[in-house]
Amino acid sequence: MDSTLVVACVALTAIGIVIRLALPRVLAWRGVWFTWHTRFGPALVFDSTDADGTTVRLLNVRGTYQSVCYVDDDLLWIPVCAYHRTWGKVLRKTFGPADQHEGAPRRALVMGGGGYSFPKWLVAYRPDFACEAVEIDPAITRIAREQFFLDRLCDEFDVATSHRLVLANADAWQYLQDDADGYDLIVNDVFSGNRPLGPMGNEDGARIVHEHLRPGGLYIGNVRTPLEGRGSGVLDRTRAAFEREFAHVQVIPERPEEPRKRGNNTLIAWNSPNS
Repeated sequence: MDSTLVVACVALTAIGIVIRLALPRVLAWRGVWFTWHTRFGPALVFDSTDADGTTVRLLNVRGTYQSVCYVDDDLLWIPVCAYHRTWGKVLRKTFGPADQHEGAPRRALVMGGGGYSFPKWLVAYRPDFACEAVEIDPAITRIAREQFFLDRLCDEFDVATSHRLVLANADAWQYLQDDADGYDLIVNDVFSGNRPLGPMGNEDGARIVHEHLRPGGLYIGNVRTPLEGRGSGVLDRTRAAFEREFAHVQVIPERPEEPRKRGNNTLIAWNSPNS
């Protein structure tokens, strides 16, 4: 090998090592938390403000925003994302107010952790549910614990004693299929970047969900696609698959006024109580 090429390769390697070691420190100086090591690539955590000027904390993994939360004490457990707030309204319409439920908490499975926005809301505002939250990447769960107030939630609501939140690092679809008792609520919030994961849009996925819902149960899925045009076929196929399994299926779009833009569209599926 040419000596000049050898020197160049050594120099590039050295530069790469320096960048790898220095980048986290440089970003930390700018108020950005950084790690190279997650299952889906480097992750950044940093604070910004929303349209109202309220401080929010964001998780960016490999260039794509994966989660967001408020940082003010009185807002910690309130979801920032509109589609998560929609899910809260769907739960109230389906199951009624939390204080009207008697007996043991209902079982909920949330597939996909990220910053654990929806599981945190369930624990804080729906004591009628016991939530199992499944995240495939332990590194993301550690970020949620340390940076997105998940440990604080567990302490404040004493989940170790109440068992109202169980955290599992596993493949969510396999976790669902391994369960033998069934759930009252199944939430699918699994995605990597802009690509939905798991059998969200085929008959096997719809069948698996149906088989693991208790009578009167509800499925909520996040289908991140546009409503029209290129890429919208995923939503159409998903809806069709669930319509073959469930008596009732509804899509609540995140951006009905911008149908060609990608959005976190809510798909809900349920059967009548006596079916």
